[in-house]
Amino acid sequence: MAHTKSQGAVKGNRDSIAKRLGVKIYGGGHVIPGNIIVRQKGSKFNAGNGVQMGRDFTLFAIREGKVNFKTHLGKKIVEVIHG
Repeated sequence: MAHTKSQGAVKGNRDSIAKRLGVKIYGGGHVIPGNIIVRQKGSKFNAGNGVQMGRDFTLFAIREGKVNFKTHLGKKIVEVIHG
C-alpha cells in the first residue's frame, strides 16, 4: 500500500533540460563563415549584413569579420562588418 501514497510527491518532480539559448559571440567578436552568433526562439534578433537566419531562428555568419549589434526602427539587428 505504501507505493501508491508516495506517487503523489514524485509526480510533479520533473524538469526539462536547458536549451542553451542566447548570444554565443558578442559585439566585437571575430567570426568566420558558419559560426553561430545567436541561438534563439523566435526572432528576438534579426539578421543584418553578413548574417543569415536558420530554420530554428539561429543567426550565423556567412562571411568573416567582427560582430556588431545595432538597433534600427526598434528592431535589434546583428551584422558582420569587415575588419
